[in-house]
Order: sequence, then structure tokens, then C-alpha cells
Amino acid sequence: MTGTPRSLRRSLPPFDVRAFLDSAGISRRVVRYARASIVFAQGGAANSVFYIQQGGVKLSVVSPNGREAIVATLAPGDFFGEGCLAGQPLRIGTATALVPTSVLRIRKEAMMRTLHEQSTLSDRFIAHMLVRNIRIEEDLVDRLFNSTEKRLARTLLLLARYGDVRTSPRVLPTLSQETLAEMAGTTRPRVNAFMNKFRKLGLIKDHGTLTVDSALLSVVLHD
Repeated sequence: MTGTPRSLRRSLPPFDVRAFLDSAGISRRVVRYARASIVFAQGGAANSVFYIQQGGVKLSVVSPNGREAIVATLAPGDFFGEGCLAGQPLRIGTATALVPTSVLRIRKEAMMRTLHEQSTLSDRFIAHMLVRNIRIEEDLVDRLFNSTEKRLARTLLLLARYGDVRTSPRVLPTLSQETLAEMAGTTRPRVNAFMNKFRKLGLIKDHGTLTVDSALLSVVLHD
């Protein structure tokens, strides 16, 4: 797909969240979630914005007949739940921790007040969110049109923050094959088969932690 390589080359603009919060005097709370814990549920009150410090989160929606669709998977450095800033009263989806996860929770009122009062910080935050939303759109395209192998390779590269010059080496958090299957929209046996293939090709190394080689991008670019 033409959209996938662009999404992997695009990095989020530099955005020091801690400096942003400190300089603005925004009150926030660190919240930790175990794997599979619900950060917020579909239909719940939308009253906070979240920022991932460690771990990962999936955003999903459930249809009236009970079918679940994963909208996006997010990693450290991503905001989510920002719909409340646009007047969204209730959550339109569910946010679930994929692994043990630590997030900053910022109350809607505090975030809105700061964004209104500090235009420079507001511009940086908006740019950050626009890039992230573009990536989510490309995630959906990836799920619809790309092969399982490409989807898994792209998932690993995004988790390893490929394209972010501030991230080196590209070491992933500990993730089970079941979690990777969920993130890539496939089954555990297929993930196992392709992970073995990637290891044999030297594209990933697994010695307690998983290290992703930038050469894995060749799998995504290959037609």
C-alpha cells in the first residue's frame, strides 16, 4: 500500500510532554494498569485526556450486535481520549492496556484552560495530535489491504518507534504472541510463523528482549 511507507518514515514532531505539563502547571495523575485492564469504557463519561508513559493501549469499538473492531494501537508518547476536548460527552470506544501500562491522566478542564491560554503549547499539541491521527488512519488502511506479514512487520516497527531519531536502540517491551496477533489483526500461529521467519533473516533478535532491525522495513516496502 502506498500509505504505509510514509507512515513509517513520519516521526511525531518533538514534543516534551513533561516540560509542557510542568511549564503550564497542569495537574495530572500517574495511573498504572495491568495487562487487559480497561482505561476507559465505551459509553463512559469523557472527562480526561491520557498520555502513555510506558506500555501500550488499544482503542476498540463494539457494535450493537457485539462485534469488536480495533481502531488503533498506541505506544509510549501517544495521547488518547482527546475527544473530550472537542465536546465529546461520552467515550465512543474502549481503551485497554495491551501490556502493563503507565499513563498520565489530565482532567479535561485543566487541559482546555492551558490550550486556550498558551498558544505556542497549543500549536505543538495540535501538530502532535494531527500526526498521530494520520497514523491511525493509515493503520486502518493497513488492516484492510495489506498481508499478514506486512501488518506484523509494520506493527513491530511502530512499536519500536521506527523513524524517531530519539529512540535507540529499537528495543520492544515484552509482548506475547497473542498480543502481537491482536495488534496485527491475525492469529497467534501466523504471528509465530512470521516471527520465526524474521529471526532467520536477522530482521529481529530475541534474547530476553526483542530488538527490531531497521531492515525490517524491506518487508513493508516489498510488493
